[in-house]
Amino acid sequence: MDHPPEHDGLTLNRSPLEVRLPNGRVRGIRARNMLIWRGIPYAAAPVGPLRFRAPQPAPAWLGTLDASRYGAVAPQDYRKQFKGVDRRTLMSEDCLSVNVQRPADTDATGLPVMVFIHGGGYCTGSSQEFAGQGDAFVRTGGVVYVSFNYRLGALGYLDFTRFATPDRPVDSNLGLRDQVAALRWVQENIEAFGGDPGNVTVLGESAGGNAVITLLATPAASGLITRAIAQSPPSNAVYSRQLAARWGAEFVDALRLWQPAGTIDRSPIELLSTATTAELVRAALVLQLRTPDADPGTFCLAPVVDGDFLPERPLEAFRRGHAHPVPLIIGTNDREGSIFRGKVDILPRSAPRIRALFADAPRESHHLMRSVYAALPPKRSGTDFGGDFAFWFPTVQVAELHSRYAPVHLYRFDLAPRLLRMVGLDATHGVELLALYDRRDDLRVRTMTALGGRGQFRDTGERMRTHWLRFATSGYTAAGWPAYTERDRLTLIFDEVDRVESDPRSERRLAWLQFLPDL
Repeated sequence: MDHPPEHDGLTLNRSPLEVRLPNGRVRGIRARNMLIWRGIPYAAAPVGPLRFRAPQPAPAWLGTLDASRYGAVAPQDYRKQFKGVDRRTLMSEDCLSVNVQRPADTDATGLPVMVFIHGGGYCTGSSQEFAGQGDAFVRTGGVVYVSFNYRLGALGYLDFTRFATPDRPVDSNLGLRDQVAALRWVQENIEAFGGDPGNVTVLGESAGGNAVITLLATPAASGLITRAIAQSPPSNAVYSRQLAARWGAEFVDALRLWQPAGTIDRSPIELLSTATTAELVRAALVLQLRTPDADPGTFCLAPVVDGDFLPERPLEAFRRGHAHPVPLIIGTNDREGSIFRGKVDILPRSAPRIRALFADAPRESHHLMRSVYAALPPKRSGTDFGGDFAFWFPTVQVAELHSRYAPVHLYRFDLAPRLLRMVGLDATHGVELLALYDRRDDLRVRTMTALGGRGQFRDTGERMRTHWLRFATSGYTAAGWPAYTERDRLTLIFDEVDRVESDPRSERRLAWLQFLPDL
């Protein structure tokens, strides 16, 4: 497996650190009081005939695998839409690799395991971003921390099964299948790294949060997840086979734009099988930019209810008690939608997109919805409507439905340094990651706290991390955070001083219940 050059700034002690796995030995590294293994294949390279196929077992390797460097990341365009990796990062379809971190100052075994699923709209990002580097959790919590890459964009999150032929089969939900394969790898291998395969907490943010929610509704993930944490998940961004099929066809039409004139009559499966990764990424971007206006309230790169691997919408699985009944932490930030503008203008926040959603909603719900958001300042109303539609209300619905079958703790992250409030972002989408992962030296943190609030930001992140670690270790949160139930709807608000509120923003929740009765 190829590896990109190291560029995370670590000073490494490269003394051999070998672990024997079923596929062969891996040699890791020591860094900052941690033992680290990177770029370990958890499945076969999904290339050639395995493109658009379910992940297959990784073959054994000869000798000892150098696990000192990250594996290649899924093909993506780092310049457009969501910014994930940079131009120095190696991209390849051969991207199915996993990273493991554990404390270096203990020989303890049976440590709790935390598995992080990165976000990025299922089109960008990787396991080597800071949230994939669980330094703060490993240093302070005595856990084994796992992160991994999975297929993104057209290679992982568009449904091309309608184009399959007997000679060229195609599978659905490839990115989701990759995630299940990674969790199976954890079950089969994590004990060799000192982890407890019976104590696995899966956590993710944004698209990673959507992955966590979807995995809880995926039968193949049964027994692989002990507990779950979903941060800012667009929980309802899972679509029907009919809509996914249309997007697949539109993608193929976009892909044809870059084909030589002599290949105009090639079948869709021929185009998909022979296209370069750059062409696949480019065509996906065309579809992504078109979808928010063509199908307001949707995002074309997402899991699909295929009736097989994912048999029903996750929210329906939660409603019927079909989801895996594991304890869940779930929540959103105060103003999720405020960051989604410019190149990432994907939410239903513009007047035409909002009108389209109103046209599909029951007429009797219109007045209450308008009155709720008209009470906000004009510049905030459309933005908060879009953020609540995509993130907040589906999150509250998941908490409500899942609390009937398993313990749930709901939160909202409200802390925003003064500068973020001045520019109108407030506690927006993703900002809690900088606090949770203790990125006090990150340029973004230094900038947003330039007018004050750095200490509060750090302290709030530490309290949040304490909850996450205790939950991953024992299944319980730290004191002061009661479980969420339909009766009292107690929600922890992370702020300069944390507080618990009962049914915060109840007027919005009631308006959305009328507006989206079938959610």
